[in-house]
Amino acid sequence: MIAMLGMYDRPETSASNDRLWSAIRNELGHGPESLTRDMDFWEVWQSPDLLFAQTCGMPYRTSLHRQVQLVGTPNYALPDCPAGHYYSVIITHMDVGHATLSELCQGTFAYNEPLSQSGWAAPVNHLQQMDLTPTKRLQTGAHYLSAMAVAEKRADFAALDALTWELIRRYDDFAQNLHVVARTNPTPTLPYITGPKQNPAEIRLAVTKAISALSGEDRAILGLNGLEYIPPSAYLAVPTPPLP
Repeated sequence: MIAMLGMYDRPETSASNDRLWSAIRNELGHGPESLTRDMDFWEVWQSPDLLFAQTCGMPYRTSLHRQVQLVGTPNYALPDCPAGHYYSVIITHMDVGHATLSELCQGTFAYNEPLSQSGWAAPVNHLQQMDLTPTKRLQTGAHYLSAMAVAEKRADFAALDALTWELIRRYDDFAQNLHVVARTNPTPTLPYITGPKQNPAEIRLAVTKAISALSGEDRAILGLNGLEYIPPSAYLAVPTPPLP
């Protein structure tokens, strides 16, 4: 079986993710001893051996909801945000922190990948409501790389999900060169999923107990404040803009 928690896995959070998975496994009474970190996300999400993983809302609504089962939604307790929801922050370089979104759209927009809710869909939907479209685009492959592209002035602005932004602010020195110019409307956050042959209710209960059993330090590192159940229909209702 496969378990992966790669969406917010970085050197500073990996030990806490390991302890979270260990707690889930202890509650379940079965599963792989360690998290998978050497497989492609899509390969994991679509594997018949998938026991537990976290995916992004856009891949879930555009494809995965037909192949996987939704376990639950982590609550990151973001400010001014409903439980189990998140938003994107739109960032630019501190040197041009006064720029408007209209002005920034004349430059280069960095995004991690086309099937990212927080990096592509949320900001594009936000800009479309203002009749704006980025003039030039730079695909970076990761939120971290999008933020770095803006910090290094290879791109003019980018969108990151709020928890990724918090981790960058916490651990990366280049964050001091970045400025938030806007934030998008909240949508259901990245869901936990399991394969079609698993029991999602059993896993949901195990995850709920495991989060409660984590130390306060680990919960703070991961930003975890509990588990919510947001139905698939809420994920599927989020609008999907045209791909780049």
